[in-house]
Amino acid sequence: MSVAFISHADCGRHDTGWDHPEHVGRLRAITRALRDDVELLMRVDHREGRHATAAELALAHDAAYVESVRVAAEGGGARFDADTVASEGSWDAATAGAGCVLDGIDLAVAEGRRSFSAVRPPGHHALRAHAMGFCLFGNIGVGAHYARARHNVQRVLIADWDVHHGNGTQALVQDTEDIHFVSMHQWPWYPGTGAADDHGPKETVWNVPMPGGLKASDYVRAFLAAVDVATRGWTPDLVLISAGFDSLNGDPLGGFTLEMPDVATLTREMVVRAKTWCGGRVVSTLEGGYVPDRVAEASVVHMRALED
Repeated sequence: MSVAFISHADCGRHDTGWDHPEHVGRLRAITRALRDDVELLMRVDHREGRHATAAELALAHDAAYVESVRVAAEGGGARFDADTVASEGSWDAATAGAGCVLDGIDLAVAEGRRSFSAVRPPGHHALRAHAMGFCLFGNIGVGAHYARARHNVQRVLIADWDVHHGNGTQALVQDTEDIHFVSMHQWPWYPGTGAADDHGPKETVWNVPMPGGLKASDYVRAFLAAVDVATRGWTPDLVLISAGFDSLNGDPLGGFTLEMPDVATLTREMVVRAKTWCGGRVVSTLEGGYVPDRVAEASVVHMRALED
């Protein structure tokens, strides 16, 4: 079965400016790389995603915060913190980004199809009532709650290999007993959360803080070991991946050393596990990664590894 590549044109409307690390060139590079890989392009099921509704976003976020993002964008834009902005098109971009992930979940449940959503803004730093770290809405966190509410999926595993701790995702899911969250991230590093002894109030969080500059195999081994511990005696019905490609060697916002073969290994190992757990139902979405050509290459490698 082919992998679904899910995107939405409105994700390009989130205007951060070309001097901002998280700019529209990231998505344009992914589109070019996929177009240039004719063999993969012919196999993937390219789908235009949809917009998440305010009610769907409120499965994880405060409804008043969701409305405040809409008002800020429609009012011409706003700056939420030093790094996180909204432009006139950011409401459409952010709702499309979350909606693509929800479409991926629908596909996984209905057809067992795996997917990768190339979206922006990213999501894993967004808190329940605050934007943070380039993120407006927690795409993966919203997705986990949507899977449970819309499809009665009981147990959801979220695996995050972005170089930064997914503090927003953790905040959005840690109070739900049957959502397990694994985050491997550089430590000490932004946002300063994700200590190894932070397991969340329900003991459903596995944080894997790692120093920068290690061998790539050390990161791969540590991440997969944490996934295995998080699923010991607990079998997920759905796997969600926060694919942060700022964990690649040379990214300006991180110090990890992963290369393309490591992206392939991480992805394949998650697929192998998911086939055992839940019929291979894996939904992945783009998080960080700030060298556009490297992000694009990694996205193609990731999609190839998601295939059967």
